Amino acid sequence: MKIIIAGAGEVGFHLAKLLAYEKQDIILIDVDQEKLDYASSHFDCAIVKGSSTSYSVLEEADIKDVDLFIAVTSYEETNLTSSIIAKKLGAKTTIARISNLEFFLKTDVLDLKTIGVDELISPESLAAREIKRLLAKSMVTDTFEFDEGMLTLLGITIDKNNELKDHSLKETAFLNPDHDFVTAAILRNGKTLIPHGSSKFRENDHAYFIAQPEGVKKILDIGKSELTTIKDVMIMGGSKIGYHASRRLSKTYNIKLVEKNRERSFQLADELPDTLVVNGDCSDVELLKEEGIQDMDAFVAVTGNSETNIISCLLAKNLGVKKTIALVENMDYIHISQNIGVDTMINKKLIAANFISRYVRRGNIISLTGIHGTEAEIMEFVVPERSKITKKEIKKLNFPKSALIGGVIREGEVQPVTGDLQIQADDRVVVLCLPECIHKVEEYFN
Repeated sequence: MKIIIAGAGEVGFHLAKLLAYEKQDIILIDVDQEKLDYASSHFDCAIVKGSSTSYSVLEEADIKDVDLFIAVTSYEETNLTSSIIAKKLGAKTTIARISNLEFFLKTDVLDLKTIGVDELISPESLAAREIKRLLAKSMVTDTFEFDEGMLTLLGITIDKNNELKDHSLKETAFLNPDHDFVTAAILRNGKTLIPHGSSKFRENDHAYFIAQPEGVKKILDIGKSELTTIKDVMIMGGSKIGYHASRRLSKTYNIKLVEKNRERSFQLADELPDTLVVNGDCSDVELLKEEGIQDMDAFVAVTGNSETNIISCLLAKNLGVKKTIALVENMDYIHISQNIGVDTMINKKLIAANFISRYVRRGNIISLTGIHGTEAEIMEFVVPERSKITKKEIKKLNFPKSALIGGVIREGEVQPVTGDLQIQADDRVVVLCLPECIHKVEEYFN
């Protein structure tokens, strides 16, 4: 697939890197030559210097033969304008990054497809959606359900009390006699490992499992963790993410939003009738205590300062809050989140890049998610007739080492994933894989 990415900032860079792993034909456009040179030195892509709103620049990038045009510069006007021009010049599909969320709220009136913008994405809105997903359960670092909970992706921290600590998958197989769960990935010192029989769990590892409902209970029992329902949530920061997170979450949880700016506080109070808005300094520990931070089930910090978000989450954790989420600008922070005591750190640009990358997925993928802090992706396929994955038992498939089959659902029932299992047409298969083997995995399901 031929793809043009306009904007070599963090979103564009990470997106181009993801797609380059899959051997896509990437052309990166930006006005900053230094950013372009940095990108081209780190992965295989063509570069074009100039504005993506320029006819000559788009022509140089061979826009007429492009399958996907993605505008993710820092300027909404540039993204919309260049997407419209790109569509006019022959781009098959266009995606524009925006910050003005009125475009989402007024889709019935502002139908931008009619003028050439096929899809809009907002990092702020996507981050709010991700926060809602992460709050689904406490005591886990990540969670995602497939097929209405028949299979669940579950992440936990291996602490000193966990029965898995210092033991290999083979040595702990007796804890899972019914094959209710599969160990899908281990995050260790910022590196994502796909585990095999001899792989050992170590203290402070972040382990990710794909489990049936009974398997979820077993994993929590093994880790001596208790799954607690979240009811009361404090959000720190009335940014766009804070606003949208409150708007989404107030239908399910009791939300208290703390915002420093007085005028912004009154505006938020008017726009969020189901949220209790408090005007106050987010860094004021006494204020947070007066507002009952110690009684909250979850604490979400989304101010514009990463360090403030991290420190306030550590404070919340110290006061007994079960679940903490911090918004950070530096992507490198994400890998150290649980090591320093914050349950999950999110980066809106990384979330946006991962979301956009799904547009180029081939095959029969019906759902896809990433795992915070890891390079891995989880994909769910519906198996077509005569695909490569159906030819042999799993152990004889020569499946990529950087990927793992984590779950199989057949006619509404979960099948134990063993080497002797042979996947059939119409099965639903959940696969975890690292970026370098996504293309190979997709070939098994085509």
